[in-house]
Amino acid sequence: MNAEQIKHYLDLNHEDNIRKAKENLKGVIKETPLIYSDFYSKEHKCNVYIKPENFQITGSFKIRGAYNKIANLTEEECSKGIICSSAGNHAQGVAFSAQRRNIKSTIVMPNVTPLLKIEATKGYGSEVVIHGDVYDESYSKAMELAEEHGYTFVHPFDDYDVLCGQGTIGLEILEELEHVDEVLVPIGGGGLISGIALAIKAVKPEVKVIGVVPVGAMSMKISVDEGRITRLASVKTSAEGVAVRQPGELTFEIARKYVDEIITVSEKDIMEAVLITLEKHKMIAETAGVVPLAGLRKRAASGKNIVCLISGGNIDVVTISSIINQGMISRGRIMCFSVELPDKPGQLVKVAQILAEHSANVIELVHNQFKALDRYSNKVVLEVTVETNGHSHIKQIIEALEDNNFTIGRVY
Repeated sequence: MNAEQIKHYLDLNHEDNIRKAKENLKGVIKETPLIYSDFYSKEHKCNVYIKPENFQITGSFKIRGAYNKIANLTEEECSKGIICSSAGNHAQGVAFSAQRRNIKSTIVMPNVTPLLKIEATKGYGSEVVIHGDVYDESYSKAMELAEEHGYTFVHPFDDYDVLCGQGTIGLEILEELEHVDEVLVPIGGGGLISGIALAIKAVKPEVKVIGVVPVGAMSMKISVDEGRITRLASVKTSAEGVAVRQPGELTFEIARKYVDEIITVSEKDIMEAVLITLEKHKMIAETAGVVPLAGLRKRAASGKNIVCLISGGNIDVVTISSIINQGMISRGRIMCFSVELPDKPGQLVKVAQILAEHSANVIELVHNQFKALDRYSNKVVLEVTVETNGHSHIKQIIEALEDNNFTIGRVY
Protein backbone atom coordinates (compact mmCIF):
# COMPACT_ATOMS: atom_id res chain seq x y z
CA MET A 1 0.00 0.00 0.00
CA ASN A 2 1.59 3.26 -1.09
CA ALA A 3 1.48 6.65 0.65
CA GLU A 4 -1.24 7.98 -1.67
CA GLN A 5 -3.53 5.03 -0.94
CA ILE A 6 -2.97 5.36 2.79
CA LYS A 7 -3.79 9.09 2.64
CA HIS A 8 -6.96 8.29 0.69
CA TYR A 9 -8.17 5.91 3.40
CA LEU A 10 -7.19 8.23 6.24
CA ASP A 11 -9.23 11.05 4.67
CA LEU A 12 -12.46 9.02 4.44
CA ASN A 13 -15.46 9.56 6.72
CA HIS A 14 -14.69 6.75 9.14
CA GLU A 15 -17.83 7.04 11.23
CA ASP A 16 -20.07 6.76 8.15
CA ASN A 17 -18.17 3.75 6.82
CA ILE A 18 -18.22 1.96 10.16
CA ARG A 19 -21.96 2.60 10.48
CA LYS A 20 -22.40 1.14 6.96
CA ALA A 21 -20.43 -1.88 8.12
CA LYS A 22 -22.81 -2.19 11.03
CA GLU A 23 -25.71 -2.33 8.57
CA ASN A 24 -23.90 -5.02 6.54
CA LEU A 25 -23.54 -7.12 9.68
CA LYS A 26 -27.17 -6.95 10.75
CA GLY A 27 -28.63 -10.42 10.96
CA VAL A 28 -25.19 -11.98 10.53
CA ILE A 29 -23.32 -11.52 13.81
CA LYS A 30 -24.36 -12.21 17.39
CA GLU A 31 -24.90 -9.45 19.91
CA THR A 32 -22.18 -9.45 22.56
CA PRO A 33 -23.42 -7.21 25.41
CA LEU A 34 -20.90 -5.93 27.95
CA ILE A 35 -20.41 -7.99 31.11
CA TYR A 36 -19.57 -6.22 34.36
CA SER A 37 -16.76 -8.10 36.07
CA ASP A 38 -17.18 -8.20 39.83
CA PHE A 39 -13.87 -10.02 40.24
CA TYR A 40 -11.66 -7.78 38.09
CA SER A 41 -13.39 -4.64 39.40
CA LYS A 42 -12.67 -5.64 42.99
CA GLU A 43 -9.12 -6.81 42.28
CA HIS A 44 -8.16 -3.62 40.44
CA LYS A 45 -10.38 -1.16 42.36
CA CYS A 46 -12.16 0.20 39.30
CA ASN A 47 -15.15 -0.66 37.11
CA VAL A 48 -14.19 -3.34 34.62
CA TYR A 49 -16.46 -4.40 31.77
CA ILE A 50 -15.79 -7.27 29.38
CA LYS A 51 -16.76 -7.18 25.71
CA PRO A 52 -17.09 -10.94 25.06
CA GLU A 53 -16.31 -11.46 21.37
CA ASN A 54 -15.43 -15.05 22.31
CA PHE A 55 -19.21 -15.57 22.17
CA GLN A 56 -19.31 -14.32 18.57
CA ILE A 57 -20.10 -16.51 15.57
CA THR A 58 -16.94 -18.48 14.65
CA GLY A 59 -15.66 -17.72 18.17
CA SER A 60 -14.01 -14.35 17.55
CA PHE A 61 -14.40 -10.76 16.36
CA LYS A 62 -12.87 -11.62 12.98
CA ILE A 63 -16.24 -12.41 11.41
CA ARG A 64 -17.05 -8.68 11.51
CA GLY A 65 -14.21 -7.53 9.28
CA ALA A 66 -14.27 -10.55 7.00
CA TYR A 67 -17.98 -10.31 6.30
CA ASN A 68 -17.89 -6.54 5.74
CA LYS A 69 -15.04 -6.94 3.25
CA ILE A 70 -16.77 -9.71 1.34
CA ALA A 71 -20.09 -7.83 1.37
CA ASN A 72 -18.34 -4.97 -0.42
CA LEU A 73 -16.77 -7.10 -3.19
CA THR A 74 -17.92 -6.77 -6.80
CA GLU A 75 -19.68 -9.64 -8.58
CA GLU A 76 -16.55 -10.20 -10.68
CA GLU A 77 -14.36 -10.49 -7.58
CA CYS A 78 -16.79 -12.93 -5.99
CA SER A 79 -16.91 -15.10 -9.13
CA LYS A 80 -13.13 -15.59 -9.07
CA GLY A 81 -13.10 -16.75 -5.47
CA ILE A 82 -11.30 -15.39 -2.44
CA ILE A 83 -8.20 -16.33 -0.45
CA CYS A 84 -6.70 -15.32 2.88
CA SER A 85 -3.88 -16.20 5.25
CA SER A 86 -4.58 -16.61 8.95
CA ALA A 87 -3.59 -18.34 12.18
CA GLY A 88 -7.22 -19.32 12.59
CA ASN A 89 -9.79 -16.73 13.60
CA HIS A 90 -9.70 -14.66 10.40
CA ALA A 91 -9.74 -17.93 8.49
CA GLN A 92 -13.00 -18.97 10.11
CA GLY A 93 -14.47 -15.51 9.56
CA VAL A 94 -13.63 -15.60 5.86
CA ALA A 95 -14.76 -19.22 5.47
CA PHE A 96 -18.10 -18.55 7.18
CA SER A 97 -18.70 -15.38 5.15
CA ALA A 98 -17.78 -17.08 1.87
CA GLN A 99 -20.08 -20.00 2.60
CA ARG A 100 -22.95 -17.66 3.48
CA ARG A 101 -22.51 -15.76 0.21
CA ASN A 102 -21.78 -18.92 -1.83
CA ILE A 103 -18.23 -17.89 -2.80
CA LYS A 104 -15.30 -20.30 -3.25
CA SER A 105 -12.61 -19.73 -0.60
CA THR A 106 -9.06 -20.90 0.05
CA ILE A 107 -7.34 -20.40 3.40
CA VAL A 108 -3.56 -20.58 4.00
CA MET A 109 -2.67 -21.33 7.64
CA PRO A 110 0.74 -21.61 9.41
CA ASN A 111 1.92 -24.88 10.97
CA VAL A 112 1.40 -23.52 14.51
CA THR A 113 -2.36 -23.15 14.03
CA PRO A 114 -4.28 -25.27 16.57
CA LEU A 115 -6.05 -28.28 15.04
CA LEU A 116 -9.36 -26.97 16.41
CA LYS A 117 -9.12 -23.89 14.19
CA ILE A 118 -8.03 -25.87 11.12
CA GLU A 119 -10.96 -28.30 11.41
CA ALA A 120 -13.43 -25.50 12.10
CA THR A 121 -12.27 -23.69 8.96
CA LYS A 122 -12.65 -26.82 6.84
CA GLY A 123 -16.10 -27.25 8.36
CA TYR A 124 -17.25 -24.04 6.65
CA GLY A 125 -16.36 -25.52 3.26
CA SER A 126 -13.02 -23.82 2.61
CA GLU A 127 -9.97 -25.43 1.08
CA VAL A 128 -7.17 -25.24 3.67
CA VAL A 129 -3.48 -25.02 2.73
CA ILE A 130 -0.95 -25.44 5.57
CA HIS A 131 2.23 -23.46 4.90
CA GLY A 132 4.91 -21.69 6.97
CA ASP A 133 5.75 -21.40 10.65
CA VAL A 134 4.28 -17.90 11.20
CA TYR A 135 1.57 -15.75 9.67
CA ASP A 136 4.00 -13.85 7.42
CA GLU A 137 5.08 -17.02 5.61
CA SER A 138 1.45 -18.04 5.12
CA TYR A 139 0.74 -14.56 3.75
CA SER A 140 3.45 -14.92 1.10
CA LYS A 141 2.01 -18.25 0.00
CA ALA A 142 -1.52 -16.83 -0.17
CA MET A 143 -0.35 -13.94 -2.33
CA GLU A 144 1.38 -16.41 -4.63
CA LEU A 145 -1.82 -18.44 -5.02
CA ALA A 146 -3.90 -15.29 -5.52
CA GLU A 147 -1.64 -14.25 -8.39
CA GLU A 148 -1.73 -17.74 -9.88
CA HIS A 149 -5.51 -18.26 -9.77
CA GLY A 150 -6.87 -14.71 -9.81
CA TYR A 151 -8.36 -14.94 -6.31
CA THR A 152 -9.31 -11.80 -4.38
CA PHE A 153 -7.11 -11.56 -1.29
CA VAL A 154 -8.89 -10.75 1.97
CA HIS A 155 -6.26 -9.31 4.29
CA PRO A 156 -6.72 -10.15 7.99
CA PHE A 157 -5.93 -6.63 9.18
CA ASP A 158 -4.39 -4.22 6.64
CA ASP A 159 -7.59 -3.50 4.74
CA TYR A 160 -9.95 -0.57 5.21
CA ASP A 161 -13.19 -2.57 4.79
CA VAL A 162 -11.91 -5.18 7.24
CA LEU A 163 -11.00 -2.68 9.93
CA CYS A 164 -14.33 -0.86 9.47
CA GLY A 165 -16.02 -4.16 10.25
CA GLN A 166 -13.93 -4.50 13.41
CA GLY A 167 -14.76 -0.90 14.26
CA THR A 168 -18.40 -1.82 14.84
CA ILE A 169 -17.21 -3.11 18.23
CA GLY A 170 -16.24 0.44 19.19
CA LEU A 171 -19.68 1.77 18.26
CA GLU A 172 -21.39 -0.96 20.29
CA ILE A 173 -19.30 -0.19 23.38
CA LEU A 174 -20.13 3.53 23.25
CA GLU A 175 -23.83 2.87 22.62
CA GLU A 176 -24.11 0.52 25.58
CA LEU A 177 -21.93 2.27 28.18
CA GLU A 178 -22.44 6.01 28.54
CA HIS A 179 -19.31 6.73 30.56
CA VAL A 180 -16.16 5.01 29.29
CA ASP A 181 -12.66 6.08 30.29
CA GLU A 182 -10.57 3.49 28.47
CA VAL A 183 -10.94 0.58 26.08
CA LEU A 184 -8.19 -2.06 26.17
CA VAL A 185 -7.62 -3.93 22.91
CA PRO A 186 -5.15 -6.68 21.88
CA ILE A 187 -2.83 -5.88 18.97
CA GLY A 188 -1.40 -8.24 16.39
CA GLY A 189 -1.28 -6.68 12.95
CA GLY A 190 -3.45 -3.79 14.12
CA GLY A 191 -6.77 -4.25 12.30
CA LEU A 192 -8.87 -4.61 15.43
CA ILE A 193 -7.47 -1.66 17.34
CA SER A 194 -7.42 0.52 14.20
CA GLY A 195 -11.12 -0.04 13.57
CA ILE A 196 -12.07 0.47 17.22
CA ALA A 197 -9.88 3.58 17.48
CA LEU A 198 -11.44 5.13 14.35
CA ALA A 199 -14.94 4.51 15.72
CA ILE A 200 -14.28 5.76 19.23
CA LYS A 201 -12.28 8.84 18.27
CA ALA A 202 -14.97 9.81 15.75
CA VAL A 203 -17.78 9.60 18.31
CA LYS A 204 -16.12 10.24 21.70
CA PRO A 205 -12.52 11.38 21.20
CA GLU A 206 -11.99 11.79 24.95
CA VAL A 207 -12.17 8.01 25.47
CA LYS A 208 -8.69 6.50 25.53
CA VAL A 209 -7.89 3.53 23.31
CA ILE A 210 -5.10 1.42 24.81
CA GLY A 211 -3.34 -1.33 22.88
CA VAL A 212 -1.96 -4.39 24.68
CA VAL A 213 0.74 -6.68 23.29
CA PRO A 214 2.72 -9.67 24.65
CA VAL A 215 6.40 -8.94 25.30
CA GLY A 216 7.26 -11.59 22.71
CA ALA A 217 5.26 -9.97 19.90
CA MET A 218 5.68 -6.20 20.11
CA SER A 219 5.89 -5.33 16.42
CA MET A 220 3.25 -2.58 16.59
CA LYS A 221 4.58 -1.07 19.82
CA ILE A 222 8.16 -0.95 18.55
CA SER A 223 6.98 0.47 15.23
CA VAL A 224 4.95 3.24 16.89
CA ASP A 225 7.72 4.03 19.38
CA GLU A 226 10.30 4.30 16.59
CA GLY A 227 7.99 6.12 14.18
CA ARG A 228 8.46 3.60 11.38
CA ILE A 229 7.23 0.13 10.51
CA THR A 230 9.57 -2.41 12.09
CA ARG A 231 9.76 -6.10 11.26
CA LEU A 232 10.72 -8.41 14.12
CA ALA A 233 13.25 -11.16 13.48
CA SER A 234 10.97 -13.55 15.35
CA VAL A 235 7.97 -13.66 17.66
CA LYS A 236 7.63 -15.79 20.77
CA THR A 237 4.31 -15.93 22.59
CA SER A 238 1.59 -18.40 23.50
CA ALA A 239 -0.90 -15.88 22.08
CA GLU A 240 -0.65 -17.08 18.48
CA GLY A 241 -3.53 -14.83 17.42
CA VAL A 242 -1.34 -11.74 17.87
CA ALA A 243 1.99 -13.32 16.87
CA VAL A 244 2.69 -10.99 13.94
CA ARG A 245 6.21 -9.94 12.97
CA GLN A 246 5.19 -6.74 11.20
CA PRO A 247 2.11 -4.51 11.51
CA GLY A 248 0.12 -3.38 8.50
CA GLU A 249 0.98 -0.17 6.67
CA LEU A 250 -2.48 1.35 7.02
CA THR A 251 -3.00 0.06 10.55
CA PHE A 252 0.39 1.45 11.61
CA GLU A 253 -0.58 4.94 10.46
CA ILE A 254 -3.97 4.72 12.18
CA ALA A 255 -2.46 3.36 15.39
CA ARG A 256 0.14 6.07 15.77
CA LYS A 257 -2.48 8.74 15.06
CA TYR A 258 -5.42 7.46 17.12
CA VAL A 259 -4.18 4.93 19.71
CA ASP A 260 -3.31 6.64 22.99
CA GLU A 261 -0.82 4.12 24.35
CA ILE A 262 0.46 0.59 23.86
CA ILE A 263 1.39 -1.49 26.91
CA THR A 264 3.03 -4.91 27.27
CA VAL A 265 2.13 -8.03 29.22
CA SER A 266 4.16 -11.11 30.13
CA GLU A 267 3.35 -14.73 29.36
CA LYS A 268 2.72 -15.20 33.08
CA ASP A 269 0.12 -12.41 32.99
CA ILE A 270 -1.60 -14.06 30.02
CA MET A 271 -1.75 -17.50 31.68
CA GLU A 272 -3.26 -15.98 34.82
CA ALA A 273 -5.89 -14.15 32.79
CA VAL A 274 -6.98 -17.33 30.99
CA LEU A 275 -7.34 -19.11 34.34
CA ILE A 276 -9.21 -16.26 36.03
CA THR A 277 -11.60 -15.79 33.11
CA LEU A 278 -12.41 -19.49 33.15
CA GLU A 279 -12.71 -19.77 36.92
CA LYS A 280 -14.44 -16.50 37.81
CA HIS A 281 -16.54 -15.86 34.69
CA LYS A 282 -16.97 -19.44 33.44
CA MET A 283 -15.83 -18.26 30.01
CA ILE A 284 -13.36 -19.95 27.70
CA ALA A 285 -11.02 -17.43 26.11
CA GLU A 286 -7.94 -17.97 23.98
CA THR A 287 -4.56 -16.59 24.98
CA ALA A 288 -4.64 -13.71 22.49
CA GLY A 289 -8.18 -12.97 23.63
CA VAL A 290 -7.31 -12.27 27.26
CA VAL A 291 -4.33 -9.99 26.58
CA PRO A 292 -6.35 -6.86 27.58
CA LEU A 293 -7.37 -8.44 30.90
CA ALA A 294 -3.72 -9.31 31.49
CA GLY A 295 -2.87 -5.64 31.05
CA LEU A 296 -5.46 -4.30 33.49
CA ARG A 297 -3.09 -3.81 36.41
CA LYS A 298 -1.10 -1.31 34.35
CA ARG A 299 -4.15 0.86 33.60
CA ALA A 300 -6.37 0.45 36.66
CA ALA A 301 -7.14 3.51 38.81
CA SER A 302 -9.87 4.14 41.34
CA GLY A 303 -13.18 5.04 39.74
CA LYS A 304 -12.14 4.37 36.14
CA ASN A 305 -14.58 2.68 33.77
CA ILE A 306 -12.49 0.30 31.67
CA VAL A 307 -13.71 -1.98 28.90
CA CYS A 308 -11.56 -5.02 28.08
CA LEU A 309 -12.16 -6.80 24.82
CA ILE A 310 -11.94 -10.60 24.87
CA SER A 311 -11.22 -10.99 21.18
CA GLY A 312 -11.75 -14.74 20.81
CA GLY A 313 -12.35 -18.10 22.45
CA ASN A 314 -10.98 -20.63 19.98
CA ILE A 315 -8.64 -22.75 22.06
CA ASP A 316 -8.18 -26.53 22.17
CA VAL A 317 -8.66 -28.62 25.32
CA VAL A 318 -5.02 -29.73 25.57
CA THR A 319 -3.84 -26.12 25.49
CA ILE A 320 -6.44 -25.13 28.09
CA SER A 321 -5.18 -27.86 30.42
CA SER A 322 -1.58 -26.69 30.09
CA ILE A 323 -2.49 -23.04 30.60
CA ILE A 324 -4.64 -23.80 33.65
CA ASN A 325 -1.70 -25.57 35.29
CA GLN A 326 0.65 -22.69 34.51
CA GLY A 327 -1.91 -20.16 35.65
CA MET A 328 -2.45 -21.99 38.95
CA ILE A 329 1.31 -22.03 39.58
CA SER A 330 1.49 -18.32 38.78
CA ARG A 331 -1.39 -17.54 41.16
CA GLY A 332 0.11 -19.64 43.97
CA ARG A 333 -2.62 -22.27 43.72
CA ILE A 334 -0.20 -25.18 43.27
CA MET A 335 3.24 -25.75 44.72
CA CYS A 336 5.72 -28.56 44.22
CA PHE A 337 8.69 -28.95 46.54
CA SER A 338 11.34 -31.51 47.37
CA VAL A 339 12.85 -32.33 50.73
CA GLU A 340 15.61 -34.76 51.69
CA LEU A 341 14.63 -36.93 54.66
CA PRO A 342 16.67 -39.18 56.92
CA ASP A 343 15.92 -42.78 55.92
CA LYS A 344 14.16 -43.75 59.13
CA PRO A 345 10.53 -44.36 60.12
CA GLY A 346 8.25 -41.41 60.92
CA GLN A 347 9.77 -38.71 58.72
CA LEU A 348 7.14 -38.94 55.98
CA VAL A 349 4.36 -38.85 58.58
CA LYS A 350 5.91 -35.71 60.09
CA VAL A 351 5.88 -33.87 56.75
CA ALA A 352 2.31 -35.01 56.09
CA GLN A 353 1.20 -33.77 59.50
CA ILE A 354 2.69 -30.30 58.93
CA LEU A 355 0.93 -30.08 55.56
CA ALA A 356 -2.37 -31.15 57.11
CA GLU A 357 -2.04 -28.60 59.92
CA HIS A 358 -1.66 -25.87 57.28
CA SER A 359 -4.53 -27.09 55.07
CA ALA A 360 -2.29 -28.00 52.13
CA ASN A 361 -4.10 -30.62 50.08
CA VAL A 362 -1.66 -33.21 48.71
CA ILE A 363 -2.10 -33.80 44.96
CA GLU A 364 0.91 -36.05 44.42
CA LEU A 365 3.62 -37.50 46.63
CA VAL A 366 6.73 -39.36 45.46
CA HIS A 367 8.78 -41.06 48.18
CA ASN A 368 11.75 -42.80 46.57
CA GLN A 369 13.94 -44.71 48.99
CA PHE A 370 16.60 -45.16 46.31
CA LYS A 371 16.77 -41.49 45.26
CA ALA A 372 18.97 -39.04 47.18
CA LEU A 373 21.23 -36.08 46.51
CA ASP A 374 24.09 -38.11 47.92
CA ARG A 375 23.67 -41.87 47.41
CA TYR A 376 25.83 -42.62 50.50
CA SER A 377 24.06 -40.18 52.85
CA ASN A 378 21.41 -42.64 54.13
CA LYS A 379 18.73 -40.13 53.10
CA VAL A 380 15.80 -40.20 50.66
CA VAL A 381 14.21 -37.52 48.51
CA LEU A 382 10.53 -36.75 48.98
CA GLU A 383 8.78 -34.73 46.26
CA VAL A 384 5.34 -33.33 47.06
CA THR A 385 2.78 -31.42 44.99
CA VAL A 386 0.14 -29.60 47.02
CA GLU A 387 -2.88 -27.45 46.34
CA THR A 388 -2.47 -24.07 48.04
CA ASN A 389 -4.40 -20.85 48.50
CA GLY A 390 -2.03 -18.18 47.23
CA HIS A 391 1.57 -17.13 47.69
CA SER A 392 1.17 -16.16 51.35
CA HIS A 393 -0.17 -19.65 52.08
CA ILE A 394 2.86 -21.17 50.34
CA LYS A 395 5.17 -19.02 52.44
CA GLN A 396 3.49 -20.22 55.65
CA ILE A 397 3.89 -23.89 54.62
CA ILE A 398 7.56 -23.51 53.74
CA GLU A 399 8.29 -21.64 56.99
CA ALA A 400 6.53 -24.36 59.02
CA LEU A 401 8.60 -27.09 57.34
CA GLU A 402 11.83 -25.16 57.83
CA ASP A 403 10.96 -24.55 61.50
CA ASN A 404 10.93 -28.34 61.82
CA ASN A 405 14.46 -28.54 60.35
CA PHE A 406 13.46 -29.60 56.86
CA THR A 407 15.39 -28.05 53.97
CA ILE A 408 12.97 -27.25 51.14
CA GLY A 409 13.72 -27.04 47.44
CA ARG A 410 11.03 -25.38 45.32
CA VAL A 411 10.38 -27.28 42.10
CA TYR A 412 7.65 -24.79 41.07
